[in-house]
Amino acid sequence: MATINDVALKAGVSVTTVSRVLNNRGYISEATRRKVYECMDELGYRPNEIARSLLKKQSNLIGLILPSVSHPFFGELATHLEYYAHQYGFKLLLCNSLLDPNKEREYIDMMKRNRVDGIIMGSHTLEVGEYKHINRPIVTMDRRIGDNIPFVASDNYRGGELATKLLVGKGCKKIAHICGNLELNLLANQRSEAFKNVVNQSGTDHVMIQTDMNVFDQSQYERIIEELLQQHPDIDGVFATSDIIAAFVVQICRRLGKDVPRDVRVVGYDDVNAASWMFPSLSTIRQPIEAMSRLAIDLIQRQLDESEFDYHNILPVELIEREST
Repeated sequence: MATINDVALKAGVSVTTVSRVLNNRGYISEATRRKVYECMDELGYRPNEIARSLLKKQSNLIGLILPSVSHPFFGELATHLEYYAHQYGFKLLLCNSLLDPNKEREYIDMMKRNRVDGIIMGSHTLEVGEYKHINRPIVTMDRRIGDNIPFVASDNYRGGELATKLLVGKGCKKIAHICGNLELNLLANQRSEAFKNVVNQSGTDHVMIQTDMNVFDQSQYERIIEELLQQHPDIDGVFATSDIIAAFVVQICRRLGKDVPRDVRVVGYDDVNAASWMFPSLSTIRQPIEAMSRLAIDLIQRQLDESEFDYHNILPVELIEREST
């Protein structure tokens, strides 16, 4: 395997000059720079990234912990985060926690050992105190875990308000809200707070049901929704806290002989790509996933640069009305 000394010898320059080319430090003529890279290609030389990161005290790695990348929302979030990480010169180290606190703790320890430059937390199963000892730049998604840790979220309360007002405005007389487990300390719970406020203010009959603690376990959705519609056959509107849950509602309504939207109007949340492909296409609340991703990466970079940044970052949402309402 070729070494930096081999490159220097072939290029006719010093090892220091090759190092300066690799690290883009100091003045190097364009001719010398081009000669060094040509010799690297001819010799098949690849820099030792671990050694370089130890020298620079920066790995150019960002750790990303998500509940499950197979979930459409988190899959799209990871895609956008990877894109903007690359724009900033970072690579992502992706981990799926599956909402297992032991896995989440192991992944954080692994990221420390690999000297990641920062961590983006999209999975939140650990106690708040455990995040405060990570000693790395950190950004949380949709959860506030301390005054000195920045978070990125969409305007969950406004999203819940828009979704519920749409159903009330369409004349729904009894609206069901299907949400995640409210014992989890997530900013997404504000969607449910908005739902309760709107239906109470309008005097609309309503019912709320929660998933179990593993809110992303899709195997429970069918049972929950079927029981809901059988126990409350007069429901004519559903606000689901995710597009995936809303898709299950549409499917089970069809199985029970209920037409969407004639018999039951359905609103989801997130506006994942599949929401527009469904039949009927799904009315939903659009989270600005791309803007949230760009901001999360920027917050990591600002912490590394010791630049000023906002700790509370709440981005606006948008109501997207389609065929399901």
